[in-house]
Amino acid sequence: MSGIPQSSPVHLVPVIRRALVSDIPGIMAIERASFIEPWDHETIVQSIEYFPTTCFVAEYQGEIMGFLIGAPQLVEEGYYGHISNLAVADRCRRRGIGNLLLKRAEHQFLVEGARGIQLEVRESNEGARKFYKKMGYEEVFVFPWYYSNGENAVVMMKWFRF
Repeated sequence: MSGIPQSSPVHLVPVIRRALVSDIPGIMAIERASFIEPWDHETIVQSIEYFPTTCFVAEYQGEIMGFLIGAPQLVEEGYYGHISNLAVADRCRRRGIGNLLLKRAEHQFLVEGARGIQLEVRESNEGARKFYKKMGYEEVFVFPWYYSNGENAVVMMKWFRF
């Protein structure tokens, strides 16, 4: 991430745009550094190709600072958005980038007619749970043994009010 100075100001404002397959190297670097069980290259490529309107990157001076992979979710109650993956480069965290990415995805899902958004987060990931609560998400239930290491997932929802 040579384009993002170590001492860059907190108010740095990236461009939030739809993810492209050409963004994969930057996304993969953040993915591998951020998660215990990172997604593989092919899964990220397929996500961007299958769901081009709901996958986003935060870019600053040509560098990928963060990304969000979203997908539509059709359930008995109707259409919901699903946040499948969200990460910000370690040195770019706590600058509002995750907030911008999440708001952009929420807007897109709302435009597409979603009733709300769902996501799963590791039960042990207190920082992520706190972030999503601050963004208006509610913990609705725990999915036992969700992750391959046996850890539970906390399912969180945000409903759109009309």
